[in-house]
Amino acid sequence: MDVNIQAITEAVIKAINEQNGVSCAQCDGDIPVGVSNRHIHLSKADCETLFGTGYELTPLKDLSQPGQYACKETLTIVGPSLRPIENVRVLGPLRPESQVEISRTDSFTLKVKPPVRESGKISGSAPVTIIGPKGVVTLKEGCIIANRHIHMSLEDGIKYGVKDNEYVTVDACGERKTRFFDVQVRVSDKFRLEMHLDTDDANAAGLSGKSLVKIVKE
Repeated sequence: MDVNIQAITEAVIKAINEQNGVSCAQCDGDIPVGVSNRHIHLSKADCETLFGTGYELTPLKDLSQPGQYACKETLTIVGPSLRPIENVRVLGPLRPESQVEISRTDSFTLKVKPPVRESGKISGSAPVTIIGPKGVVTLKEGCIIANRHIHMSLEDGIKYGVKDNEYVTVDACGERKTRFFDVQVRVSDKFRLEMHLDTDDANAAGLSGKSLVKIVKE
């Protein structure tokens, strides 16, 4: 029996879109969206300062990207406004350098000026203070707003005709149709297909973790 894979794929996408209130006439996206709330990545040294010597993070649930997970632990962040943002989730595993990722809205609360950056690119970024149950860490740099980006596997890179670190345009359809420019593509055999947006971008476009978007070839 001949199986039309393309037809099956289109039918599945249509069913998902209709379940989320988006008709196929509006959107033929096939890239899932992940909405990223404010969070913290810690180095081993900073983890021990905040939680105590020899402390190990407690995995709470796996995230979409292999090897990444949300931890049970949360912390408080403070900026020049002295208005704290509490219960900021720690993500694992530990990294060489600590990093705090927030939204533009959060930056107004903290009174900090974080640049829009790729995760891990913290040189010259904003300072922020992290408060834990056992200590306090003040980062001279490390607070950023994560850039819009898409994780994809090597196979997905071939499918969409893009390369690692290429920048693309993405359409999000629905009640608040939006076009995102300068979306970084990260291609690796360690990645799983998903576009990451912060809460500001997702809310503005009316997107959730059930939404689908598409790369636009211009």
